[in-house]
Amino acid sequence: MKNRILFLLVEGDDDERFFQNIIKPKLEEKYERVLIRKYAQVQNAKINKLLKSIKEMGADYIYVVDINSALCVTGKKKKIRNKFQNINTDKIIVVIKEIESWYIAGLDSARSKQFKIPVFNNTDGITKEQFNDLIPKRFASRIDFMIEILNCYSTEIARQKNKSFRYFLGKYNCEF
Repeated sequence: MKNRILFLLVEGDDDERFFQNIIKPKLEEKYERVLIRKYAQVQNAKINKLLKSIKEMGADYIYVVDINSALCVTGKKKKIRNKFQNINTDKIIVVIKEIESWYIAGLDSARSKQFKIPVFNNTDGITKEQFNDLIPKRFASRIDFMIEILNCYSTEIARQKNKSFRYFLGKYNCEF
């Protein structure tokens, strides 16, 4: 398996930052190369071509998407499948509810208290807006806050607090 290339298709900068720092190092143990590509600003036709090219080169991919307002994972995957004819629904990972919930999930009680934010036992319902409301005033931006979270991130804690993060780790056999 080590001789293959993996493309991580993520929505935007926040997803890229998370996958670059937390997920990519683990996946690099299994793949020769792991390449992250953002798709939010890319036309659907180009994403479709990229998916076709990935398949033709014998590489692998994971398409990561937030569930947002979709009612269920199956419905979200169906919506994505309707947009991209070259996508395999088994390669789609649906983040519940948004990537910000994966960030908050990695904070233990001590770090949450240090940041003066609530201690969450389950982050499945955390949205971007709720995350933004949690940002301590001492951080100049949400990016600074996200980077600080990544610096003290616990994947073991996150595994306990977020169902879709736990599913991702299990599906891709990411042991930390």
